[in-house]
Amino acid sequence: MARINLLPWREAARQQRRQEFLTALGIALGLTAVVVALVHFYFEDRISGQQARNQYLKTEIAALDRKIKEIDEIERTKADLLSRMDIIQRLQKSRPEIVRLFDELVTALPEGVYLTKLEQSERSVTLEGRAQSNARVSAFMRRIEGSQSIGQPRLMLIENKDKTGTGLSHFRLSFNQISPEPEPPVKKPAKPTKQARKPARKT
Repeated sequence: MARINLLPWREAARQQRRQEFLTALGIALGLTAVVVALVHFYFEDRISGQQARNQYLKTEIAALDRKIKEIDEIERTKADLLSRMDIIQRLQKSRPEIVRLFDELVTALPEGVYLTKLEQSERSVTLEGRAQSNARVSAFMRRIEGSQSIGQPRLMLIENKDKTGTGLSHFRLSFNQISPEPEPPVKKPAKPTKQARKPARKT
């Protein structure tokens, strides 16, 4: 019976299997590297896209912040202008009242009374002055009380002339400005209605 030596065949088969294993391993490693690279590039692209969106949002937020700041400045300017307009309107409204106030003061001021200081706060007016006697101060207050545009006089201080050393009494008083009530509108008499004459019936 002939004998066949299988050692070289087995060694060749072993070498072939080893070669196939190494080839499969290389292919697997290559595929793994490709997959890892694709995943890496995918996430890098996602991260870059998100960073671009974040940068866009930051730019838009900064633009909105600038617009909000401009709106705040416009609101402050508007409030300042409205405040100035209100002051101007009040000054225009109070101009005839100031003229009326001085006119009433000149009318109410009796002889022998001199004013040295006048202060106005809202509707209240404070006066300081000199008078030849306390009776003239009382007369001044009575005239203020009887005025149409000023009233409610209040004596705050009076010093007799024998204590002032000036030969005149020193006084301080205040009163209120009174807004004149608007006159009611005059009603015009109603025109008489003409009654239509009925034609006489012929009998």
